[in-house]
Amino acid sequence: MLTKLHIQNYAIIDEIEIDFSDQLNIITGETGAGKSILMGALSLILGERADSSVLVNKEKKSCIEGFFAVADKPTVQQWLEAASFDAGTELLLRREIAVNGKSRAFINDTPATLSQLKALASLLVDLHQQFDTLELGNSDFQLQVLDALADHQPLLQEYRTQFQQWQTARATLEELNTQKAAFSKEADYHQFLYDELETVSLQEGELEQLDQELKMLTHAEGIKNALSAAYYELKESPQPLVSSLKQMIQQLQPFAGYHTGIPTLLERLQGLHVELQDIAGETDHINDQVQFDEKRIEWINQRLAEGYKLLKKHGVQTTADLLRIQEDLMEKLQQVLNIDDAIRSAETAVKKLEQSATALAEKISAARVKQAAPLEKEVNRLLKQVGMPNARIQVSCKQTGLQQQGMDAIEFLFNANIPAGDNNPDRFEPIRKVASGGELSRLMLCIKSLVARSINLPTLIFDEIDTGISGEAARQVGIIMKELAASLQIICITHQPQIAGKADAHFFVYKEAAGNSIKTNIRLLPAEERIQAIARMLSGEHPTAAALENAREMMMQ
Repeated sequence: MLTKLHIQNYAIIDEIEIDFSDQLNIITGETGAGKSILMGALSLILGERADSSVLVNKEKKSCIEGFFAVADKPTVQQWLEAASFDAGTELLLRREIAVNGKSRAFINDTPATLSQLKALASLLVDLHQQFDTLELGNSDFQLQVLDALADHQPLLQEYRTQFQQWQTARATLEELNTQKAAFSKEADYHQFLYDELETVSLQEGELEQLDQELKMLTHAEGIKNALSAAYYELKESPQPLVSSLKQMIQQLQPFAGYHTGIPTLLERLQGLHVELQDIAGETDHINDQVQFDEKRIEWINQRLAEGYKLLKKHGVQTTADLLRIQEDLMEKLQQVLNIDDAIRSAETAVKKLEQSATALAEKISAARVKQAAPLEKEVNRLLKQVGMPNARIQVSCKQTGLQQQGMDAIEFLFNANIPAGDNNPDRFEPIRKVASGGELSRLMLCIKSLVARSINLPTLIFDEIDTGISGEAARQVGIIMKELAASLQIICITHQPQIAGKADAHFFVYKEAAGNSIKTNIRLLPAEERIQAIARMLSGEHPTAAALENAREMMMQ
C-alpha cells in the first residue's frame, strides 16, 4: 500500500506531500491543474525514465519519494531479500534528478538500478493510464485470474513441484545421453591410454626411486672409493681413529678420581668411541651394497625412458600423477559400461514424473475451463454496468505441452462492437491488440473486482478511467471501485462526480500563485469542501442548490 508520496521540485510542483488512505483515494481538479504531473512524478519511482526538463528550480535537484506499507506482501519481502536490500514493514522508493539531468534510484536508501526499481514497483503498484500496455494482456495474469476463481492453489503447488522434478529428471537424462555420446566417442582412445599405462604397470613412487638408484649406480666407483677411504681412516690405517680414541680413554681412566671433570670427559669419549665404531660398521656395510651393475643400469634407463615418455605425454611430473590418470581412465571405461543402465533408470523416472505431472495438469486445466464461462458472463455483465454495453470478452483455453503453470495457453479475447448476427460472426481479438486505453482500464477494473479477494493485488492506480462515460455508467464504476477498495488500495484520477462521491479520501489538485510563478498544490478535502467540489463537477464554478444537494446524495450512496 502506498502510504505517502513526497514530491519536490518537479515540473510546476515546488513541494507537496500526500498521505493516502488504504481504501479508495480520489483525485480531482480542473483540467490543467496538474493531475497528470502527479502521475508523471509517481511513474518515476515506478522505474520510468527521467527528463531534466521537469526541474522547476534549475539550481537544485528534483526528488520523488514513495513510502509503502509491505507487511502483508510476502512477495515484496522475498524480492528484497533475494536482491540483497533491507527488508522491513515499510519500504521507501526514491528517485532523484540532478541539475545535470542524471538520475539516481534508491530502494530503502540503497542505490538501485532502474530495472531493479521497475521490477520491485511492479509488485507494489499497478498504474493504468491511457494507451498503456497493461498486464491484462499478459498470459501469466490471465492464468492467475482463472486460478484465483478456481481456488486450487494447493493443486497448483503440487503440480509445480512435480513439474520441477520432471524438468530436473529430464536434465539428468539429457546429461546422461550427452555423456554417453562423449564416452562412446572417446572410449577407444581412453582404452588405448589405459592399456599403455597398464602395460608399463608402474608402482607407487617407482620412477622417483629408479632415478635415485640410477644416480647411485652411475657413481658407484666414486661412492665405493669414498666409503673405503673413510673405513680405512676409521679402522685400518696405521693410526685408526677408533683405536686412537680407545687409547685416549685408557690413558685418562686412571685419573678419573682425581678431577671432577675427567669422568664427564670420559663419558663423552666413550660415547664417541661407540658412535665411531657404529659408523665404521655402517660404512663397510654400505660399501658392500654398492656394486656397479651395467645390466641393471641398462634396465633402469629403459624403464625410466618408458616412464618419462608417459609423463611428457600426459603433461604431469610424478609417478603418482600417472597412477591417478590411470585410475581416472579406468573409471571412465567403467562408466561406459554402466551408463546404459543409468539411462534406462533415468528414462523410467522421466516417464513416471511426466505421467504424474500430466495428470495434475489435466485437473488444473479442467478447473480453469470450468471457470471460463462464468468469468465471461460476469465480466460481460459488469462491462454493461460501466458503460460498455456492446463489449464482450471470450476466454480462449488451448492445451499445450507441460509448462511451469500447467498445460494451458489462456488468451482473453475482446470485442467492443455490436453483435454482428448469424451470417457475420463476431470477431474477437486478443485484448492487447484491440482494446483502447479507457476500455482496458474499465475491463481491468471489472476483472480485478472479481478476483481481488483471491489474489494479493498491488495498489491500483487509475488515471482517468472515466473517459467516455457519465451518468449511471460512471456511478457503476464508482460502486465497483468502492467494493474493490474494501480489499485493496485504489487511487483514481477522475472528472466524474459519481466516482468522486465514493471516495474514502478526496484530494483536490489546484494551481496557486507563488511570487511570480504558478505552482501546483494538492490538499485533502474535508466533508463540506468535498460537497462543494463535487457540486462544481456537476454544475460549474458556481454550483446551484440542486447541485449541492445532489453532491450530498452522491457522497451518501
